[in-house]
Amino acid sequence: MVVGSVSRGCQVVVVGGGPGGYVAAIRLAQLGKDVLLVERRERLGGVCLNEGCIPSKALIHAAEIKHAAEHGKAMGLETAGVAVDMPKLVAWKDGIVRRLTGGVAFLCEKNGAEVLHGEVIFLSDRSLAVDTGEERVEVEFEQAVIATGSEPMDIPGMARNGESVIGAREALSLHAVPESLVVIGAGYIGLELGTVYAKLGSRVTVVEMLPEIFPDLEPEAAVAMKRRLKQLRISLHLDHRVTGIAPGEPVVVTAEGADGAELRLDAEKVLVSIGRVPNTAGFGLEKVGVQIDGRGFIVTNERQETSVPGIYAIGDVAGGALLAHKAFQEAKVAAEVIAGRPAAFDSVVPAVVYTDPEIAWAGLTEAQAREQGREVVTGTFAMRASGRAMTLGSGEGFIKVVGDAVDGRLLGVTAVGPGVAELIGEATLALEMDAFVEDLAATIHPHPTISESLQEAAEAALGKAIHTLNG
Repeated sequence: MVVGSVSRGCQVVVVGGGPGGYVAAIRLAQLGKDVLLVERRERLGGVCLNEGCIPSKALIHAAEIKHAAEHGKAMGLETAGVAVDMPKLVAWKDGIVRRLTGGVAFLCEKNGAEVLHGEVIFLSDRSLAVDTGEERVEVEFEQAVIATGSEPMDIPGMARNGESVIGAREALSLHAVPESLVVIGAGYIGLELGTVYAKLGSRVTVVEMLPEIFPDLEPEAAVAMKRRLKQLRISLHLDHRVTGIAPGEPVVVTAEGADGAELRLDAEKVLVSIGRVPNTAGFGLEKVGVQIDGRGFIVTNERQETSVPGIYAIGDVAGGALLAHKAFQEAKVAAEVIAGRPAAFDSVVPAVVYTDPEIAWAGLTEAQAREQGREVVTGTFAMRASGRAMTLGSGEGFIKVVGDAVDGRLLGVTAVGPGVAELIGEATLALEMDAFVEDLAATIHPHPTISESLQEAAEAALGKAIHTLNG
């Protein structure tokens, strides 16, 4: 309940304390700006840190340990089974989140970025109000950075109830491993969490509206992922549109296939993960005149400027890839521009899906390069030929390099296999530096490693393969 009203000013107000917002606030403070960071949640870090990137990776790691322990027989490792204490696992995950969110708050404080918690409404293009629950704080500013993020999308008429029909937030804090789980949506989050619970002991079924998973990636990635899902006994129903979710014990999910046939699935829990929508409603942006596109994203240029001078937008709310590291970079660009320094967002954005196997990519796929009218050359190295992958007990996957057949420049890399999340940074650097395929092929990589598979794929693209056959 608001009991009073105060007024104040600052040079820059940042709305939203997620990956984009807190980075923008810290960098602006470092550049000498008087910064106010406004976040409606109790803790900074946004969805990524509190209920997304970080907690999901904690559960992924724990599930992999359990799965590895139970499948070490071929290596001569026998176990009597691994019990899962979900409350303790969730408490461990929550401890990681608390330490990291506390670290973000500490960094804001030490860099001189003031933090205010509350709900924001824009009053004009140079003022807004923050409802803290105790008072209304009216803030006048010179510039503003909108970093309000995104939220999960619901299926119309089939909203989550937080108990039997859940989203990613609830899936990261279950008190027990469900006996059965239906995942609606075979995107990154759905497959990551579906894999987690399959390894923890759930009977998992995935329902996807599209006829293929990862339609924008190299088709070999989908092939490898579907093969692994089958090995993990995860049922996958592609080209099925969900027509109903009936909460109960069990929850009943109905879906219609491309042939019109009805699919009925019973489950203890249903996880809805069909995408995300930008948080642009309810902030009074219509009063300010900020241009929003047909999908609800704020329109920005390469300097993160919106249609209103002095107002910037970054992260999920600005569209493009909804990734924390893209938000990091856009935050730095906006801060530099506000401080009068030359900056623009023109970076290569890598992406990772933390499934089993991991999938990572940067730059163009072969199909995308051809659509641009390029002549391309490709090279692929299979993980089953990698000594390191085999010693890790993981021969599923590949590295694929796409290059320009005319000038030899590197155009893109797709990696599927163990630890490729750590490898894709090298490919991103090579793309940022406009490297040639020959540069990757000529770079000595340590042996045995997963990273040397990138060198092997580049050599294959040049017809110089040693540890695989030249195509």
